[in-house]
This record gives sequence, C-alpha cells and structure tokens, in this order.
Amino acid sequence: MTIEVAPATADRFDDVAVMLGPKRPDATVCWCLSHRVDARTNRELLGPARGEYVRSLCGRDQGPGILAYEDGEVAGWAAVAPRSELPFTRSGKIPHVDDLPVWSVWCIRVRPGYRRRGISHALLPGAVAYARSQGAPAVEGYPVDNQGQKVDATLAYVGTRGLFERAGFTKAADTDSVSGGFPRVLMRLPLDPDG
Repeated sequence: MTIEVAPATADRFDDVAVMLGPKRPDATVCWCLSHRVDARTNRELLGPARGEYVRSLCGRDQGPGILAYEDGEVAGWAAVAPRSELPFTRSGKIPHVDDLPVWSVWCIRVRPGYRRRGISHALLPGAVAYARSQGAPAVEGYPVDNQGQKVDATLAYVGTRGLFERAGFTKAADTDSVSGGFPRVLMRLPLDPDG
C-alpha cells in the first residue's frame, strides 16, 4: 500500500467531490465550507452552488486543502488554509496565540473503506508540507483532547490531540470550543522556512 498526498487543484476537483460532495447533486451538505466561509455565506450557498464554490477554490493559486491517495485511489482530505481567510480569525472560542500569519488545519476526512490504514497520519504531515510550501510560518489545528476515548466518527473530522502530537504539534492553548463532548485544544507546529 502506497499513500501519496497532493494539493487539491482544479484538475483534481473530481477527487475533491468524491471526498466532500453529496450523493445527490442538489443536496446541501458541508463541502468543507462550514468553517471556511462566514455563517451568512454558508447559509446562502445551497445545493450545487456549494460544489461550484469549492471548484473555484481549487482553481486558485492556493488550493483549499490536500488529498491523500492510496494506490492511486482518492482516500482522504485535509482542509488547510491561512487562518486569516477563515472564520477562526474572528472566533471567540478559539484564541489567537500570537500575531503570526498561521495556517489552520480544521478538517481531516478519510473515506469509508480506507480507515485505520494510516491515511490521517499521511494527511496531517501533507497539510503541513503544503502550508510550508506556501510560506506559512506555523500551522495550527483545533482537535479534541479525547484522552484516548473513542470519538464519534461524524465528529472526528477535527482530529485528535494524539494525531496532532504524532505529527510534531504541541499544545499552545486551551479553547472554549467542544466537539463530540470533548474539549478542543489549540495545537501548533512552528515551521522552519528552509525545512
């Protein structure tokens, strides 16, 4: 089994749609926009407009995230972008540690059938590498501090503290945010621009 990661670009949009899109094209599902756009825009983007919005993000110089492939098949997704572009920048629940123009990783998804095969452990370092390639001075995540307890699969997209620690992140702050009944912590990884 070989796992590779690649940026979510316009030519990979079909794979992004496999990871994020609904089974019915007219359904209004997240498309990983709930934490990317402000609440008003999130409410206004309905059905196919959500996918088109993500398609436009894939066409930008900085894509909206990265994809993981296992033996050439799309298997996972991680959203990563400058925090300044995200609602987190105005969050009252997730603090700012400092004024660095950090990037955030806020969603990690693995397709059913590919779970428990190390995909998330490839996605997070892949997101870090992508952020570094775009000049990010640090990367943050806001996972649950579940202390080894099972996290409901529908709420596991934020990641766990252990996953982030295994990727070299350290706890930088507590947050006032909760997911799936667990407190979320702010995890930070400073990046060496030459690394």
